[in-house]
Amino acid sequence: VQLQASGGGTVQAGGSLRLSCAASGRSFSNYAVGWFRQTPVKDREFVAAIRWSGGGTRYADSVKGRFTVSKDRAKNTVYLQMNSLKPEDTAVYYCAVTTVVFSSWDDPTQYYYWGQGTLVTVSS
Repeated sequence: VQLQASGGGTVQAGGSLRLSCAASGRSFSNYAVGWFRQTPVKDREFVAAIRWSGGGTRYADSVKGRFTVSKDRAKNTVYLQMNSLKPEDTAVYYCAVTTVVFSSWDDPTQYYYWGQGTLVTVSS
């Protein structure tokens, strides 16, 4: 499966952005889709994940209440709605897919395919 992440940009603190992760080649049907972020000084960090078939979402504590992960089956796309953005949310955001259980969704080594990343910059 090929993943295409998009929607990054520059926004002021308190603003919003919506990232998209579109799949091609095959659907997300058997996967959970995760969002991670990375900066030059931090390792890749889990942000959120959603199970494509059925329910189930998970969020990092740092984004709970501000970010929402969702899916659009018709478009074979997963979204990350980011509200109340903070300067510390600045990073390159990646989407990826995995088939592991819920408890391992926050482990980037458990993901098989990755998109190319999209840059989010939050200015203060």
